[in-house]
Amino acid sequence: MSVIRVLPDLLINQIAAGEVVERPASALKELLENSVDAAANEIAVTLMQGGIKQLRVADDGIGIVAEELALALARHATSKIATLDDLESVNSLGFRGEALASIAAVSRLSLTSRRRGERHAWKVEAAGGDVTGIQPAALESGTAVEVQDLYFNTPARRKFLKSEATEYGHCEEMFRRLALSRTDIGFALQHNGRKIWQLPAGTMERRAATLLGDEFAAASVILDERAGSLRLWGMASLPGFSRGGRDAQYFYVNGRFVRDKLIAHAIREAYKDILHNDRHPAFALFLEIDPEGVDVNVHPTKIEVRFRDARAIHQFIFHALNKALSAPIRARQESTVAPMVEPAHPASFASYPRQQAMPLGVAERTDLYATMFGRIGRPEAALPTEAAPEIPPLGFALGQLHGVYILAQNAKGLVIVDMHAAHERVTYEKLKAALDNRAVAMQPLLIPVSFHAGALDVAVAEEHAAAFSALGFDIAMLSPTTLAVRALPALLQDADPVLLARDLLKELREFGADRVLAERRNELLATLACHASVRANRKLAVPEMNALLREMEATERADQCNHGRPTWREISMEELDKLFMRGK
Repeated sequence: MSVIRVLPDLLINQIAAGEVVERPASALKELLENSVDAAANEIAVTLMQGGIKQLRVADDGIGIVAEELALALARHATSKIATLDDLESVNSLGFRGEALASIAAVSRLSLTSRRRGERHAWKVEAAGGDVTGIQPAALESGTAVEVQDLYFNTPARRKFLKSEATEYGHCEEMFRRLALSRTDIGFALQHNGRKIWQLPAGTMERRAATLLGDEFAAASVILDERAGSLRLWGMASLPGFSRGGRDAQYFYVNGRFVRDKLIAHAIREAYKDILHNDRHPAFALFLEIDPEGVDVNVHPTKIEVRFRDARAIHQFIFHALNKALSAPIRARQESTVAPMVEPAHPASFASYPRQQAMPLGVAERTDLYATMFGRIGRPEAALPTEAAPEIPPLGFALGQLHGVYILAQNAKGLVIVDMHAAHERVTYEKLKAALDNRAVAMQPLLIPVSFHAGALDVAVAEEHAAAFSALGFDIAMLSPTTLAVRALPALLQDADPVLLARDLLKELREFGADRVLAERRNELLATLACHASVRANRKLAVPEMNALLREMEATERADQCNHGRPTWREISMEELDKLFMRGK
């Protein structure tokens, strides 16, 4: 019969290592966090064979005094917390006092440190948990931790490690996470003698562009929102820079990288209305919160957190991100609108002859389009003249391509607009705003449109008359099998009344008025807007096209249609010149 016994310290540390040091990247994370907590200005990482053979982290932080070097390798020994109050308001990345002891238990480790102001450095070594005596060493400043032969004394665990390339990939990702979180610190990474990254201290924008790519930086919005003690700042990609996976998503709580379902849901909701299908956004976002409002002592890896007021955090993240992503095109590009001045070089926009109004043989009158937008006749609906001070972000229309795309020119070059997708977003946003303000204008039909309906549809129309009215519809029963549409929302007056009524009846029949007007509201309005939007092969006059461009510039989320597809694209003069080999 087995008896209860106290486990030896080495076995305890090896068990802890199984949780804390899953692979070389886990050890690297702990060592990097220690360097950040030590107020380092420069951190250098050296890896051999993906970190399996050797992993070294050196910093220029405050260092460790000689008397505490051996204690630093002891389990639950830390300088970061001392009381329960400290634990409930942790400001440092590390605090458990387990990392170094766990790593030392499954590797050959050396710890060298020189306290600021000391004459020289001191060194202590450990092999499989056995710590040697302290001895003098050479080190300019700070601390250097070198880990060799990870899991040399636990071969069963070592077998679970992957290939060198895979383990290096995990290490580089861990390096990227810490480097993104502290742009005020310089980071360097070397693998198998080759320099991979050399990141000087700088701005968040520069660090993100370096680690996540210039394309991400160019297609991102910068946000900085506050509410009481909460602050959310960083960079989030516009929907046009979506990705197939979640590999470029970095979220930090008080500087600590976390993966949290609550946060992930808030971000998904913010992108829900503009992201196509199962695409994923890219972002580097930082949430600052009172340390007492978040519990980081949830998991040994410290990647999970719990919030005291989870609902408030969710709403704050959602609204802050939604606000940044909802900025109209004109507001977002205000700083880049270029005045019509002499060209800086021969290939600039101003060096090309300006287009004049051209007859397109359009049969439709422009006042038909005015019923959609109500803006025809504004001064900016005309093509630019010599007196025009600046070019709007989407420029001025030149014409249509196959009745599907609007071609326009702006200060940078050519703008191509999917007119149906763009009009769909404009109509959709207007419907949402009208419904939010309970001001959906109703347009009575001169002649009501009747259609055949089943008994269930007739019952739904009678039961949910108030819901129809709130959405701007007036649908009445003419007979047990016939309904009549007597009024439509003014924004949808050019759409097929029967098609709109059937869509609305279907939604109310399946989900009920409460759900349709709440959680399914946006889906319904998107469907209605799609039916009411200008269709392909509809020829538009130049003023009509310009009216749509101006509406897009003033509409939130106008970069994407209701289904997440892009509404416009820009081709610069430099790209066009390269295409036609101008100047070569």
